[in-house]
Amino acid sequence: MLFFLVVLAKALFILAVGVAALAPIITWIERKQSAVMQDRIGANRADIGGVTVIGLFHPIADVLKLLTKEDVVPRGANRALHMMAPVISAVPAIAAFAVIPFGGVYELAGGDLTLVASDADWGLLYILAIGSLATYGAVIAGWSSNSNWALLGGMRCTAQMISYEVTMGLSLVGVFMVFGTLKLTDMGVAQDSILWIFGVPLPNWGIFLQPLGFLLFLTCVMAENKRPPFDLPEAESELVAGYFTEYSGMRFGLFYMSEFIEVIVISALVTAIFLGGWSIPYLPTEVIIGTVGGWFGEGAGTIICMLLHVATFFLKVLFMIWVQMLIRWSFPRFRYDQVMSLCWKGILPLSIANIFATALVMLLRGSV
Repeated sequence: MLFFLVVLAKALFILAVGVAALAPIITWIERKQSAVMQDRIGANRADIGGVTVIGLFHPIADVLKLLTKEDVVPRGANRALHMMAPVISAVPAIAAFAVIPFGGVYELAGGDLTLVASDADWGLLYILAIGSLATYGAVIAGWSSNSNWALLGGMRCTAQMISYEVTMGLSLVGVFMVFGTLKLTDMGVAQDSILWIFGVPLPNWGIFLQPLGFLLFLTCVMAENKRPPFDLPEAESELVAGYFTEYSGMRFGLFYMSEFIEVIVISALVTAIFLGGWSIPYLPTEVIIGTVGGWFGEGAGTIICMLLHVATFFLKVLFMIWVQMLIRWSFPRFRYDQVMSLCWKGILPLSIANIFATALVMLLRGSV
């Protein structure tokens, strides 16, 4: 019973912070960040009693607008699949949070506490598997809408997402080799230490161990999310709105929100694998607990350390959200042939070369 309550509390925390809080705010972040980059004011009109709070009421206004819009199903569409497609796109994005740790492993009340809903040994494989399911939502939406534009968007989505899934998996093989595990919690613990490179102490983060893998993975995972500059399945200038052209109301809102939830998932995943997860640079867990515990007791030191780690993790997540928005507003949309060529002719060979280079370095260092 206690185990069930602990898992439920972790799941509710993830849903409250990752989905209910961050996802709506990202719509505001995207507008405000683009405005700052383009020397504009940005969203600032929605208000409650004349108070605008720098535009933070706009996400609420968006939800109210979508709830009150007419929900239209096109003539000739497959009604059942048309209704299911947005859910199929949104659920995998939310389910991906299950194995992402937002804190380390702590000894409390005579037992170990891990801040992850499911501390699975195959966590990264779960991410890759559950992420591929979102493809079905876009493809079904395109086919079931009985629209040429939606069908073309669905076909583009199929080719793009299947292609980049291959390269995304290969770009992570070097990470598996370096850390020797598929468990995200173990990766986080391994990164909570110091790495010496040419006599310089650096955090033992994945980005320093696998810099090329980081760049390749970030490119692939952004292409998987269909966000600019990889938004070919939507491509407003060519396909109206792509696979969700025939959607309105909250069904359109689900597609819209699933992309923003995936932005958070991408940020959390990159943080856990490449940016040290919850670890604070040059301040290992033992040092924090030992220092704070010397003043307030070991139990209080552990709790304070846990809170610091959670705050650090979400600060890194916010940084990666900012990076994705920066890329989104800095590059024009690629042509479809450019996106596919980048995958098969650029990223795929580089990811394979990264695997061999990682194996060679590990062999020379005697790590295998």
